[in-house]
Amino acid sequence: MSSRINQSLAFLNNLKKIPLSAQSVDCLLSTKSFKAELLKQIAGAQKRIYLTALYLEADQAGEEILMALYQAKQNNPNLQIVVCIDFHRAQRGLIGEKKSSATNASWYQEIAKAEGLGVNIVGIPVKRKELFGVQHLKGFIFDDLVLYSGASLNNIYLQQNGRYRYDRYWLINNPELADSMIRFLEDEILSSGATASLNAESIPVMADLKNAHRKLTKNLKQAAFKYPGQSSSETLSVAPLCGLGARNNKLNKCIRKLLQSAQSEMVIFTPYFNLPAALSRDISSLLKRGVNLTIVIGDKTANDFYITEDKPFRTIGGLPYLYESNLRKFAKQHQSALHKGSLNIHLWKDGDNSFHLKGIYSDQRFMLLTGHNLNPRAWRLDVENALLIDDPKQELKALADKELHEILKHTEKITSHADIDGLEAYPAHVRKLLTRMRRIKADKIVKGII
Repeated sequence: MSSRINQSLAFLNNLKKIPLSAQSVDCLLSTKSFKAELLKQIAGAQKRIYLTALYLEADQAGEEILMALYQAKQNNPNLQIVVCIDFHRAQRGLIGEKKSSATNASWYQEIAKAEGLGVNIVGIPVKRKELFGVQHLKGFIFDDLVLYSGASLNNIYLQQNGRYRYDRYWLINNPELADSMIRFLEDEILSSGATASLNAESIPVMADLKNAHRKLTKNLKQAAFKYPGQSSSETLSVAPLCGLGARNNKLNKCIRKLLQSAQSEMVIFTPYFNLPAALSRDISSLLKRGVNLTIVIGDKTANDFYITEDKPFRTIGGLPYLYESNLRKFAKQHQSALHKGSLNIHLWKDGDNSFHLKGIYSDQRFMLLTGHNLNPRAWRLDVENALLIDDPKQELKALADKELHEILKHTEKITSHADIDGLEAYPAHVRKLLTRMRRIKADKIVKGII
């Protein structure tokens, strides 16, 4: 075994982790079961509910979740309820919609006027503008149960009207893990003075939060979860991780160590194929040393930016094609590994539904649950978190295999780069857009921030 593999394994083994029992871990396999579990846990929580996501949408599913939270508070006045979402995202409409004074935040305010402030909806500003970074922490906590998913809370993530956006949904019942995640939110973010109550009568503007925000951003680049834990490679355990920025980012470092330590097989889930340069190098090295790599990625039509041909095209609709061209280039570069079967690429597609899975399985031992998109934006701009499960005795293998089987149901295996559409197969307006972007090198800028 090379010294680099040994060093990377040592890093992962020496992470302080929280011991788990296999009986405390479960995995949901569908958006419908995810929604049902959310509502069940909201209704049954006794002490605390903390929901952390990118957004809570003003639509049917979002309203069902929000009203369930208010009902839970009414039933149990001592219940602590905190919803943490991105400050900027809550105060704009959906991409492509006409500008309007009606936003998610204005909806929260309307509900609060009728229901009161028993549900605390907090906006977290990671950067001064959404384009340059968002609150991308994930996790739903009910008393001592952590339901970890990359999903946000709206119609498509909860399959309200038929269509769904597929994610991962893992449940871990562990008070130490739940406490550490809540402690991180409270100590590092909610007490910082840089956040804002989005259902209060008046919401501050960024200029009002300027000084506290600068301090928050600085602190988040050094922040870590705090818990007793232990360093062990012998027992089932979990390590919560976080990171912001390209330097000294422990989560990014952990992702690289997973790739650098893999010895036999690895599975990567990502909705967008737009790898940071460091991960591209690690993957090339991994394939050279004979590790079997499976990448599961959404087809361009399963990308949440994809615009069907019956709708007006907007520039943002070029992203799925840009990412697909990245994948085709990658497949061509590693065609020999594809031919040998050491590289397996699976494109996910199920009707007009979309794909939002992220994470890593490594050597049937390490499992990374995360909202990290494995792209330059997540690598440098967004604040991200993850749960790294260490399963040395493969106590969760049956669950992991079951999830993987369910994910692969709707995939097509790519055997050659020629199986992936090229520029010539794209609609004329997309060809024109991508050609113009490449000519002025705007594609490189876009890949770095979206």
